[in-house]
Amino acid sequence: MEPDINRLEEIANNIRRDIIKSLLEAGSGHSAGPLGMADVFTALYFHVLNHQPENPKWEDRDRFVLSNAHICPVLYATMAHAGYFPVQELMTLRKLGTRLHGHPHKNSLPGLEASGGPLGQGLSIAVGMALTAKIDNKSWRVYCMTGDGEIEEGQAWEAFMFAGKNKLHNLTFIIDRNNIQIDGFTEDVMALEPLRDKLESFGLHVIEVDAHNIRHVIDACNEARAVFEKPTAIIAHSIPGKGVDFMEFKYEWHGKPPNAEEARKALEELDKLRTLGGKIIGEHQ
Repeated sequence: MEPDINRLEEIANNIRRDIIKSLLEAGSGHSAGPLGMADVFTALYFHVLNHQPENPKWEDRDRFVLSNAHICPVLYATMAHAGYFPVQELMTLRKLGTRLHGHPHKNSLPGLEASGGPLGQGLSIAVGMALTAKIDNKSWRVYCMTGDGEIEEGQAWEAFMFAGKNKLHNLTFIIDRNNIQIDGFTEDVMALEPLRDKLESFGLHVIEVDAHNIRHVIDACNEARAVFEKPTAIIAHSIPGKGVDFMEFKYEWHGKPPNAEEARKALEELDKLRTLGGKIIGEHQ
Protein backbone atom coordinates (compact mmCIF):
# COMPACT_ATOMS: atom_id res chain seq x y z
CA MET A 1 0.00 0.00 0.00
CA GLU A 2 1.29 3.43 -0.96
CA PRO A 3 2.13 5.47 2.17
CA ASP A 4 0.33 8.75 2.81
CA ILE A 5 3.46 10.81 3.46
CA ASN A 6 1.61 13.99 4.46
CA ARG A 7 -0.34 12.07 7.09
CA LEU A 8 2.80 10.37 8.38
CA GLU A 9 4.64 13.71 8.63
CA GLU A 10 1.70 15.10 10.60
CA ILE A 11 1.87 12.14 12.99
CA ALA A 12 5.64 12.59 13.42
CA ASN A 13 5.16 16.25 14.28
CA ASN A 14 2.52 15.39 16.88
CA ILE A 15 4.87 12.78 18.33
CA ARG A 16 7.60 15.42 18.66
CA ARG A 17 5.17 17.73 20.44
CA ASP A 18 4.25 15.00 22.90
CA ILE A 19 7.92 14.21 23.50
CA ILE A 20 8.48 17.81 24.57
CA LYS A 21 5.36 17.87 26.75
CA SER A 22 6.18 14.59 28.50
CA LEU A 23 9.80 15.55 29.14
CA LEU A 24 8.74 18.89 30.60
CA GLU A 25 6.24 17.15 32.88
CA ALA A 26 8.81 14.55 33.93
CA GLY A 27 11.58 17.06 34.59
CA SER A 28 14.15 14.53 33.41
CA GLY A 29 14.94 12.41 30.37
CA HIS A 30 16.50 12.61 26.93
CA SER A 31 15.55 15.18 24.28
CA ALA A 32 17.89 15.05 21.27
CA GLY A 33 17.64 11.38 20.31
CA PRO A 34 13.86 11.05 20.65
CA LEU A 35 13.22 14.14 18.53
CA GLY A 36 15.68 12.91 15.92
CA MET A 37 14.00 9.52 15.58
CA ALA A 38 10.36 10.63 15.39
CA ASP A 39 10.18 10.18 11.61
CA VAL A 40 11.72 6.69 11.72
CA PHE A 41 9.39 5.53 14.50
CA THR A 42 6.41 6.93 12.62
CA ALA A 43 7.43 5.03 9.49
CA LEU A 44 7.80 1.83 11.50
CA TYR A 45 4.64 1.89 13.61
CA PHE A 46 2.32 3.42 11.02
CA HIS A 47 3.45 1.63 7.86
CA VAL A 48 6.27 -0.92 8.17
CA LEU A 49 5.59 -3.12 11.19
CA ASN A 50 3.05 -5.92 10.99
CA HIS A 51 1.42 -5.45 14.41
CA GLN A 52 -1.93 -5.12 16.15
CA PRO A 53 -2.03 -2.55 18.99
CA GLU A 54 -5.38 -3.96 20.13
CA ASN A 55 -3.81 -7.45 20.32
CA PRO A 56 -0.18 -6.80 21.37
CA LYS A 57 0.63 -10.49 21.96
CA TRP A 58 -0.49 -11.55 18.48
CA GLU A 59 1.77 -14.48 17.62
CA ASP A 60 2.58 -13.40 14.06
CA ARG A 61 3.49 -9.80 14.93
CA ASP A 62 6.83 -8.33 13.92
CA ARG A 63 9.12 -7.77 16.90
CA PHE A 64 10.67 -4.37 17.63
CA VAL A 65 13.56 -4.04 20.08
CA LEU A 66 14.76 -0.65 21.30
CA SER A 67 18.39 -1.19 22.26
CA ASN A 68 19.35 2.45 22.90
CA ALA A 69 16.55 2.46 25.43
CA HIS A 70 17.18 5.96 26.77
CA ILE A 71 15.36 7.40 23.72
CA CYS A 72 12.16 5.72 24.96
CA PRO A 73 10.15 8.99 25.03
CA VAL A 74 9.81 8.62 21.25
CA LEU A 75 8.83 4.96 21.61
CA TYR A 76 6.17 5.75 24.19
CA ALA A 77 4.77 8.70 22.22
CA THR A 78 4.63 6.62 19.03
CA MET A 79 2.99 3.65 20.74
CA ALA A 80 0.40 5.94 22.33
CA HIS A 81 -0.50 7.50 18.97
CA ALA A 82 -0.65 3.99 17.47
CA GLY A 83 -3.22 2.95 20.07
CA TYR A 84 -1.32 0.85 22.61
CA PHE A 85 -2.36 3.10 25.50
CA PRO A 86 -3.98 6.53 25.99
CA VAL A 87 -1.99 9.56 24.83
CA GLN A 88 -2.78 11.28 28.15
CA GLU A 89 -0.67 8.66 29.94
CA LEU A 90 2.46 10.17 28.38
CA MET A 91 2.30 12.80 31.10
CA THR A 92 3.21 10.10 33.66
CA LEU A 93 6.69 9.59 32.13
CA ARG A 94 9.26 8.76 34.84
CA LYS A 95 6.83 9.38 37.70
CA LEU A 96 6.34 7.03 40.66
CA GLY A 97 3.99 4.20 39.80
CA THR A 98 4.10 4.87 36.06
CA ARG A 99 4.19 2.28 33.32
CA LEU A 100 6.48 4.61 31.35
CA HIS A 101 9.84 4.05 32.98
CA GLY A 102 13.02 5.95 32.15
CA HIS A 103 14.08 2.79 30.34
CA PRO A 104 11.38 0.44 29.04
CA HIS A 105 10.37 -2.47 31.25
CA LYS A 106 8.98 -5.39 29.25
CA ASN A 107 6.31 -6.38 31.76
CA SER A 108 5.02 -2.88 32.48
CA LEU A 109 3.42 -2.02 29.16
CA PRO A 110 1.72 -4.04 26.41
CA GLY A 111 3.65 -4.05 23.17
CA LEU A 112 7.15 -3.93 24.65
CA GLU A 113 9.26 -6.86 23.49
CA ALA A 114 12.31 -6.33 25.71
CA SER A 115 13.53 -4.35 28.70
CA GLY A 116 16.28 -1.83 28.12
CA GLY A 117 19.00 -0.02 29.99
CA PRO A 118 22.48 -1.53 29.62
CA LEU A 119 23.58 -0.42 26.18
CA GLY A 120 24.48 -3.06 23.60
CA GLN A 121 22.24 -5.81 24.94
CA GLY A 122 19.24 -5.08 22.74
CA LEU A 123 21.14 -6.09 19.62
CA SER A 124 21.85 -9.52 21.10
CA ILE A 125 18.21 -9.90 22.16
CA ALA A 126 17.07 -9.08 18.64
CA VAL A 127 19.53 -11.58 17.18
CA GLY A 128 18.12 -14.28 19.46
CA MET A 129 14.57 -13.48 18.38
CA ALA A 130 15.49 -13.58 14.70
CA LEU A 131 17.32 -16.90 15.11
CA THR A 132 14.27 -18.35 16.86
CA ALA A 133 12.00 -17.24 14.03
CA LYS A 134 14.36 -18.73 11.45
CA ILE A 135 14.63 -22.07 13.25
CA ASP A 136 10.87 -22.28 13.72
CA ASN A 137 10.12 -21.14 10.13
CA LYS A 138 8.10 -18.15 11.33
CA SER A 139 7.22 -15.36 8.95
CA TRP A 140 7.55 -12.46 11.38
CA ARG A 141 10.52 -10.11 11.22
CA VAL A 142 12.67 -8.46 13.86
CA TYR A 143 13.62 -4.78 13.85
CA CYS A 144 16.25 -3.45 16.24
CA MET A 145 16.86 0.24 16.84
CA THR A 146 20.35 1.07 18.05
CA GLY A 147 22.37 4.25 18.55
CA ASP A 148 25.74 5.08 17.03
CA GLY A 149 27.25 5.78 20.47
CA GLU A 150 25.97 2.40 21.60
CA ILE A 151 27.75 0.51 18.85
CA GLU A 152 31.10 1.67 20.17
CA GLU A 153 30.66 -1.34 22.50
CA GLY A 154 32.07 -4.74 21.71
CA GLN A 155 28.83 -6.61 22.35
CA ALA A 156 27.22 -4.84 19.41
CA TRP A 157 29.84 -6.17 17.03
CA GLU A 158 29.48 -9.69 18.40
CA ALA A 159 25.77 -9.40 17.59
CA PHE A 160 26.49 -8.11 14.08
CA MET A 161 28.99 -10.91 13.50
CA PHE A 162 26.58 -13.60 14.75
CA ALA A 163 23.74 -12.22 12.64
CA GLY A 164 25.91 -12.19 9.52
CA LYS A 165 27.34 -15.64 10.14
CA ASN A 166 23.84 -17.12 10.57
CA LYS A 167 22.40 -15.19 7.59
CA LEU A 168 19.52 -13.78 9.61
CA HIS A 169 17.73 -12.19 6.67
CA ASN A 170 14.64 -11.64 8.85
CA LEU A 171 16.56 -9.13 10.99
CA THR A 172 16.90 -5.41 10.29
CA PHE A 173 19.10 -3.18 12.42
CA ILE A 174 18.35 0.55 12.28
CA ILE A 175 21.26 2.69 13.44
CA ASP A 176 20.52 6.22 14.62
CA ARG A 177 23.55 7.92 13.08
CA ASN A 178 23.20 11.32 14.77
CA ASN A 179 26.93 11.58 15.57
CA ILE A 180 26.44 12.50 19.24
CA GLN A 181 26.59 10.80 22.61
CA ILE A 182 26.36 12.01 26.17
CA ASP A 183 29.88 13.46 26.37
CA GLY A 184 30.55 14.67 22.85
CA PHE A 185 30.60 13.73 19.18
CA THR A 186 31.07 10.07 18.33
CA GLU A 187 34.00 10.68 16.00
CA ASP A 188 35.84 12.45 18.84
CA VAL A 189 34.98 9.91 21.53
CA MET A 190 35.43 6.66 19.54
CA ALA A 191 35.41 7.04 15.77
CA LEU A 192 33.04 4.70 13.94
CA GLU A 193 33.89 5.51 10.35
CA PRO A 194 34.09 3.90 7.88
CA LEU A 195 30.89 2.48 9.41
CA ARG A 196 29.34 1.13 6.22
CA ASP A 197 32.49 -0.76 5.28
CA LYS A 198 32.74 -2.28 8.76
CA LEU A 199 29.14 -3.50 8.72
CA GLU A 200 29.49 -4.96 5.24
CA SER A 201 32.66 -6.79 6.30
CA PHE A 202 30.60 -8.44 9.06
CA GLY A 203 28.20 -9.85 6.47
CA LEU A 204 25.39 -7.27 6.55
CA HIS A 205 23.52 -5.67 3.69
CA VAL A 206 23.81 -1.91 4.31
CA ILE A 207 21.45 0.88 3.26
CA GLU A 208 21.99 4.55 4.10
CA VAL A 209 19.01 6.90 4.38
CA ASP A 210 17.99 10.36 5.46
CA ALA A 211 16.22 9.60 8.74
CA HIS A 212 13.86 12.54 8.16
CA ASN A 213 12.62 11.36 4.77
CA ILE A 214 9.82 9.00 5.74
CA ARG A 215 9.42 7.61 2.24
CA HIS A 216 13.12 6.71 2.08
CA VAL A 217 12.91 4.97 5.46
CA ILE A 218 9.94 2.92 4.26
CA ASP A 219 11.71 2.09 0.99
CA ALA A 220 14.79 0.93 2.92
CA CYS A 221 12.68 -1.39 5.08
CA ASN A 222 11.03 -2.77 1.95
CA GLU A 223 14.46 -3.39 0.43
CA ALA A 224 15.53 -5.21 3.59
CA ARG A 225 12.57 -7.58 3.22
CA ALA A 226 13.70 -8.40 -0.30
CA VAL A 227 17.20 -9.47 0.82
CA PHE A 228 17.27 -13.20 1.61
CA GLU A 229 20.96 -13.99 1.99
CA LYS A 230 21.96 -11.71 4.89
CA PRO A 231 20.66 -9.37 7.60
CA THR A 232 20.30 -5.67 6.87
CA ALA A 233 21.64 -2.60 8.64
CA ILE A 234 19.96 0.71 7.82
CA ILE A 235 22.21 3.65 8.70
CA ALA A 236 19.69 6.40 9.39
CA HIS A 237 21.46 9.75 9.22
CA SER A 238 19.55 11.95 11.64
CA ILE A 239 19.67 15.40 13.18
CA PRO A 240 19.62 15.21 16.98
CA GLY A 241 16.91 17.49 18.33
CA LYS A 242 15.23 17.62 14.89
CA GLY A 243 12.50 20.26 14.67
CA VAL A 244 13.74 22.40 17.55
CA ASP A 245 16.38 24.83 16.30
CA PHE A 246 18.18 25.44 19.60
CA MET A 247 18.53 21.68 20.23
CA GLU A 248 19.65 20.53 16.79
CA PHE A 249 23.19 19.10 16.51
CA LYS A 250 23.99 19.94 20.17
CA TYR A 251 25.20 16.94 22.17
CA GLU A 252 24.39 18.83 25.37
CA TRP A 253 20.72 17.96 24.71
CA HIS A 254 21.46 14.24 24.64
CA GLY A 255 20.38 13.67 28.21
CA LYS A 256 18.42 16.65 29.51
CA PRO A 257 14.80 17.84 29.26
CA PRO A 258 13.58 21.34 28.42
CA ASN A 259 12.51 23.74 31.13
CA ALA A 260 9.18 25.58 30.85
CA GLU A 261 10.48 28.42 28.69
CA GLU A 262 12.48 26.08 26.44
CA ALA A 263 9.44 23.82 26.05
CA ARG A 264 7.31 26.82 25.08
CA LYS A 265 9.79 27.82 22.39
CA ALA A 266 10.11 24.23 21.16
CA LEU A 267 6.34 23.83 20.80
CA GLU A 268 6.13 27.15 18.96
CA GLU A 269 8.73 25.92 16.47
CA LEU A 270 6.93 22.62 16.01
CA ASP A 271 3.67 24.50 15.48
CA LYS A 272 5.28 26.33 12.56
CA LEU A 273 6.20 23.00 11.00
CA ARG A 274 2.51 22.08 10.98
CA THR A 275 1.92 24.70 8.30
CA LEU A 276 2.77 23.53 4.80
CA GLY A 277 2.36 26.04 2.00
CA GLY A 278 -0.06 28.04 4.11
CA LYS A 279 -2.20 24.96 4.78
CA ILE A 280 -2.53 23.62 8.32
CA ILE A 281 -1.71 19.91 8.27
CA GLY A 282 -2.34 19.16 11.94
CA GLU A 283 -4.69 20.13 14.73
CA HIS A 284 -3.62 21.66 18.03
CA GLN A 285 -3.79 19.22 20.89
